[in-house]
Amino acid sequence: MAFPVLAIVLYPLFIFGVGSYDALTQCVWVIVLTYCMFCVGGSFHEAAHDTLFRNPTPNRIVGRAIGVVIGIPFTVYKETHRQHHACLNTPGDYELWPYCDPATSLGFRRLFVWIDLSLGVVTAPWIYGRIYFSEVSPLKPETRRTIRMEYLTIGGVWLVLITGLVLVLNARGYDWRQFDPVWLLPLLLSPVANTARKFVEHLGLTSREPLLGTRTVVGGNWLSRLLRYLNFDIAVHGPHHRYPRARHFELAPRLKAYQCQHPDLQVPVFPNYLSAFLHTLPSLWNNPATGDHSDSTRAAGNHSPPAKTNTPTSA
Repeated sequence: MAFPVLAIVLYPLFIFGVGSYDALTQCVWVIVLTYCMFCVGGSFHEAAHDTLFRNPTPNRIVGRAIGVVIGIPFTVYKETHRQHHACLNTPGDYELWPYCDPATSLGFRRLFVWIDLSLGVVTAPWIYGRIYFSEVSPLKPETRRTIRMEYLTIGGVWLVLITGLVLVLNARGYDWRQFDPVWLLPLLLSPVANTARKFVEHLGLTSREPLLGTRTVVGGNWLSRLLRYLNFDIAVHGPHHRYPRARHFELAPRLKAYQCQHPDLQVPVFPNYLSAFLHTLPSLWNNPATGDHSDSTRAAGNHSPPAKTNTPTSA
C-alpha cells in the first residue's frame, strides 16, 4: 500500500520543486513517481483478485479509490481481468484485445501495438472499457449498473477537482505560463510501463494453458527480485494465472512444486525482466498477437517460446 500513498503524497512536492528545479533533480522525481504509479497498477490488480487484503470489503474500497485516480472503474477492470483469466489468449480475452482477436489484421495490430505502448494513458481505459460498451458484452445488468455509477463518480470527482483547482489558482493570481509539462510525465510514462509489462507477460505466446501462455520472471539479481516483490510478484505470471487466488509470495514456490510434478512441461521462465523483454521484442513487429492467429502466424512466423529448461531460474 506504500506506493499508492507515495504517488499522491509526493506529487505536490515534485510540482513545488522540492530539491530544486534543476534537470537532474527533476529527472529523479520523474523516475521515482513513475515507478510509484506503475506499482499502483499492482495494487489495483491485487485488489481485483481480493488478495490485497484478506477481507473483500477493503479490497473493493481501495480498488474503487485507485480506479477514480487512474480513470478506470474498478468493476470494469475486475470483469475484464476475470475474462482475461478465463479466456487467456482467445478472442474472449478482452484485456489482450486486439492482439488476441484473429479478426484483426496484422497491419492493424502492427500499428496499434505502438499506439498502445506510447499512449497507454488513453488506450488502457479504452481497452478495459470495451467490456462495458461492447454490444456483445458478457456483463450482467446489475454489473453494468455498478459500472455506470463508477464512471459517473470518476467523471464527477475529476470535474470537481480540476474546476476547484483552476478557481483557487486563478483567485490567487497564478501565472499559468509557469506550468511545466514535465509535471505530466509520470502520469504519461506509468501507463507505458504497465503496457510494456503486459506485452512481456503475453505478447507472442500462443498457448491457452496458464503456464505456457505467459512469460514468468523468477530469480535474477537482488534488484530484479526487489522490483518484482514491490509490485506483488506480478512478474511470476504463469503461476498467477494457474493459481489466481494465491498470495504473491506463494507463486514462486508453487511454480517450483508444479515443475517437480510435471518435469516434461517446458515453461517459459526467465531470470530477469531484460531477458523476458528481449524474447518479446520481435513480436512487437513480426506478429503482435497472442493465441492462435493461424493465417497471420503462418505469414509472419510463430513466436511461441523455445523449449525451456525446467528450473525456475533459467531462461
